[in-house]
Amino acid sequence: MNARAAAAALPDDPVVPSPTARLTGHGLGIDIGGTGIKAAVVDLATGELVTERIREKTPSPSTPEAVVDVVADICHRLEAMGALTPDLPGGAGFPAVIKAGRPMTASNVDEGWIGAPAQQLLSQRLGRPIEVLNDADAAGVAEISHGAGKGKAGTVLLLTIGTGIGSALFVDGLLVPNLELGHLEFHGKDAEHRLSGAARERRKLGWKRWGREFDAYLKAMERWFWPDLIILGGGVSKSLDKYEKYLSTRAPLVPAAMLNTAGIVGAAMAGANAARAARATTVPPATGSRSSRPSTARPPAAGRRSAGPRSAGSRSTGH
Repeated sequence: MNARAAAAALPDDPVVPSPTARLTGHGLGIDIGGTGIKAAVVDLATGELVTERIREKTPSPSTPEAVVDVVADICHRLEAMGALTPDLPGGAGFPAVIKAGRPMTASNVDEGWIGAPAQQLLSQRLGRPIEVLNDADAAGVAEISHGAGKGKAGTVLLLTIGTGIGSALFVDGLLVPNLELGHLEFHGKDAEHRLSGAARERRKLGWKRWGREFDAYLKAMERWFWPDLIILGGGVSKSLDKYEKYLSTRAPLVPAAMLNTAGIVGAAMAGANAARAARATTVPPATGSRSSRPSTARPPAAGRRSAGPRSAGSRSTGH
């Protein structure tokens, strides 16, 4: 897959920053996972958190109503700190394929999320535009912009290994969205059911046996995508020194640099970029000028976008 193909985002895909985007100011980042929900306010230019990271357990069952309640409670606490002001847009990483702001899958959350208007529910409840995207894609956006993938050309593959296995693929900095490589078949099962951090503990595997199985999975990734760099994120990446000697990848393999803040930071960046794209569509062109650029985003709180043409993210620079 070349960069042109990666750039051809479908109208239903999230609006993520392009490699040339330069974001400034602050944004709200939310990371919704199968076991925890986290949020903070982010400095978009540096990728640093400007508030503490607030974390709560994901409710069980993790229905849309229950999850939105927890997210709202966390955001109210951030508002009480004074850093989350009404003008700040936000983004939320979610463990699912996301199309038109709606989860299409539900591997690690309640099945009631499938087809639910997640983007609309969060935007309305929080009173601000929220861009929803796949959680691994959000982590990848952060790592490409501020972390281990910064400045890396070619094909970069991020794998987040925790409750499940998330994946994000970038070609010359451009995201190929919703690439759920944790659900590929591996030894007769979804890969994440055998190789995630939760699966390693459930199967009571030592690092040696798990590392050798994971190495076989990585070899399959290399046969299919020929990455120039592999980044490992998620909880298991913190123990890379315990199993790295059992891995034999062709591509350089490095731990994620942003660890448990990556999903928050990437979500905030996607949210700010989508809000900027939405503002650009509402500014009338100067008299006598002719704009050849199509609309790049839907109205911020809408649950579904127009099917009209658009570019992959915002290609402009500056705020």
